Amino acid sequence: MTSVPVRIAMWSGPRNISTAMMRSFESRSDCVVTDEPFYGAFLSKTDIRQPMADEIIASMDTDWDSIAQTMSGPIPDNNRLWYQKHMPHHMVGNIDITDFPHHRHAFLIRDPNQVVASYAAKNVTVTPEDLGYERQLQYVDQAAQITGKPPIILDSADILRDPESHLQTLCTALEIRWDPAMLRWLPGPRKTDGIWGSHWYGQVLKTTGFAPVKQTKTNLTSEQRAVANICRKFYNQLSEYRIKIL
Repeated sequence: MTSVPVRIAMWSGPRNISTAMMRSFESRSDCVVTDEPFYGAFLSKTDIRQPMADEIIASMDTDWDSIAQTMSGPIPDNNRLWYQKHMPHHMVGNIDITDFPHHRHAFLIRDPNQVVASYAAKNVTVTPEDLGYERQLQYVDQAAQITGKPPIILDSADILRDPESHLQTLCTALEIRWDPAMLRWLPGPRKTDGIWGSHWYGQVLKTTGFAPVKQTKTNLTSEQRAVANICRKFYNQLSEYRIKIL
């Protein structure tokens, strides 16, 4: 395993246990985390009126180049690992995955029916573009070209089914040491959470680890099913390359 400083870019769709994964890495003694650094820039450029949009824009750097420079700069607090939680659909400015050739890239996916249902529970309407599957697939291809290696893809359901095995395999793929501390964390908010956590992170704030998979039926409207179906072809392609542990 390498001893040099490591910047990890985890490219996740929304509602994909991405915050729980951030908690997991933050539980390590050698890791600092950053929560969706391009979110404010995305909202500022698109003028999409998501919950707390004005507050989010005011709380963050919204200059694309400045954010990219920060994400590629020195790791805060002299830590060895920097886990950066990114959303592919946020990347609508002049910066994309190719601007991070020295990061170690990984991808987190989730069945689109479950993602759309999670949004529906928050009474938020989404489009296929809001969920980022197509750009995530594009980034997977670009990451493979950058690294010359197969992409590192994990499915949220697989992680919840067997957290320890999948996190160990993820660490091996990222060429970092495994730390059992990644399986547990204290409940409640973090200073590292984006201010949007007060709206979106209600469930994860109660957790102390990865909860078992809950088999729930998704009762989607016809419009919601249409969104999920458009995303499914991209999800299926991504899923073919996911880490599989029997």
